[in-house]
Amino acid sequence: MRLQGKTALITGAARGIGLEFARRYIAEGATVALADINKDAVEAAAASLGPKAVAVVMDVTRQDSIDAGFADAVAKLGKLDILINNAALFSAAPIVEIDRADYDKLFAVNVAGTLFCMQAAAKVMIAAGKGGKIINMASQAGRRGEGLVAVYCATKAAVISLTQSAGLDLIKHRINVNAIAPGVVDGEHWDGVDAFFAKYEGKALGQKKKEVGEAVPHGRMGVASDLTGMAVFLASDEADYIVAQCYGVDGGNWMA
Repeated sequence: MRLQGKTALITGAARGIGLEFARRYIAEGATVALADINKDAVEAAAASLGPKAVAVVMDVTRQDSIDAGFADAVAKLGKLDILINNAALFSAAPIVEIDRADYDKLFAVNVAGTLFCMQAAAKVMIAAGKGGKIINMASQAGRRGEGLVAVYCATKAAVISLTQSAGLDLIKHRINVNAIAPGVVDGEHWDGVDAFFAKYEGKALGQKKKEVGEAVPHGRMGVASDLTGMAVFLASDEADYIVAQCYGVDGGNWMA
């Protein structure tokens, strides 16, 4: 119960990692606002978690939607102690085939969405005067380039940089900003990732996923629940002296 009495907003929380974060936070005593662009999915997800979960509809690429979503979350939760910036998109293509619209979309969600949700949360936390915790979802892809994943890698590198800058700026308000960098995490999104590599590397469907799982030093791909311990720790009072850091939770895939 390390988050007893705390409230959290998690973006991209209708499924996958975001939903797993919400489930664990509730188990640790928090009340959680699940935010997602998909109204039906996020309402169903919140309902599945019981009375300590509420749904918020939010498009992180639109400022009016961010503003309305945070206002709705604070009205439902009563306050805001924690934000997890989890909403993100993935794509892959060789450099000569990168599409500008695809580039703009990934940066709008992964980078601008992270920045302006941080900003919205910080405004609420500063006004309340009690500090808070912000956790951004980076990636091992943000620590290195990958030949077919230039745009996604660039967005996650930007998330790490934003975490460092925001962490240094906001700690004077007792708002700790840190990040988690997962490695390869199994889930329904990996069907799409695998399909990109099948297309560009000439692999059979499922082959890339098998290869990357076997290459992890731990011996397998991660799952969403592997990330929840770090997410709880960084949101807890135990992390009060941790500022502007990015933690790899990747089974040993990348040594930072």
